[in-house]
Amino acid sequence: MTTEPAAASGTVHWIGAGLSTGSGLAALCDTAGRVRLWHRTEARAADALGRLGLAGRAEPRAYTLPALASELAPGDVVVSMLPAPEHAPLLAECVRQGAHFACSSYVSDAVLEQVPAAGRAGLVVLTEAGLDPGIDHLFAHDLVARAREAIGDDTPASYTLTSYCGGVPAVPNDFTYRFSWAPAGVLGALRSPARYIEGGERTVAERPWEATRRHVLDGETFEVYPNRDSVPFVAQYGLPDAWTPRTFVRGTLRLEGWLRAWDGVFEVLKAGDDERIAALARELAAAYPTTADDHDRVVLTVSLDVRAESGRWQGGYLLDLVGDAEESAMARCVSRTLALGVRHVLDGSLPPGLNRAAETAARSGQWLRELARDGVEFTLRVDR
Repeated sequence: MTTEPAAASGTVHWIGAGLSTGSGLAALCDTAGRVRLWHRTEARAADALGRLGLAGRAEPRAYTLPALASELAPGDVVVSMLPAPEHAPLLAECVRQGAHFACSSYVSDAVLEQVPAAGRAGLVVLTEAGLDPGIDHLFAHDLVARAREAIGDDTPASYTLTSYCGGVPAVPNDFTYRFSWAPAGVLGALRSPARYIEGGERTVAERPWEATRRHVLDGETFEVYPNRDSVPFVAQYGLPDAWTPRTFVRGTLRLEGWLRAWDGVFEVLKAGDDERIAALARELAAAYPTTADDHDRVVLTVSLDVRAESGRWQGGYLLDLVGDAEESAMARCVSRTLALGVRHVLDGSLPPGLNRAAETAARSGQWLRELARDGVEFTLRVDR
């Protein structure tokens, strides 16, 4: 029996106003009945609303979990922009209070443990609804659906799917990078082994940067490397069992010269001294601060190449956006995608339980049309 979604109350609690909070919050102020922005202090929440031009349109609040719990009502939607480890306690409170939950982060085991209870209560748990993860999922689902229609699910074929995303400086600097999230998180991600498929074999890169290679887009050379565990996404993207992966990798994109510019960082990471790595994160934050004067650029490219005896299908999406004085490209992509997902929670069109962005080709196509309408620009190329 399918559980009906719990009716949304129309109230949205947006928690956190860091680098990825942008015009998506403004979009929710246009569609939700009531919006509260929770930040470290009420004054900082109010300052953030002023910076976003939303003073008077959302209510500032000082965030603590007990303070939020005291204002949560059944059917409210909680949007977490907090660090990933804080999602599980927040989701637990949502389940207790009968509130829906949304974030842009990857699903953790701690979050997954609470999904069954949320589903039974009719609550939506929306995850991976940002840029990467988020828009990359939408691109992949759409490409796979197009290829399946052209090739056929039961036709033996081999394929290559690559998905690379990166936030980089619009004007390259000597470090070839602009931090769009905490340096400690960036370094931590580089210390995590990457799993992917290459040459038809499952492969592990214990040090992901050592698997860096050149990647050319429209004549511009980038550097890309695998990130996290790509293998589960073969099933998530609905690739047919009759198709064999030659290459399947989801990874990170950097400007040309990144590998050389970060050589000193890699030496520290290889040594594995946690205290020294934490100190390096602080040093990088001080040496390369993110300011309103240095604009960012976001590049996301997802490509699929399917080969069968009957023919070949190739397609790809490219998103290449530059931030401006009003908003960074990263904030635009993350916050508008997340806000779009929250709108679908509010209108009751997302099913209860776990949702990773849009989980079907049909829904992905709908989200892509809506994102394009909302000002997130991208291009599709299909070669038959």
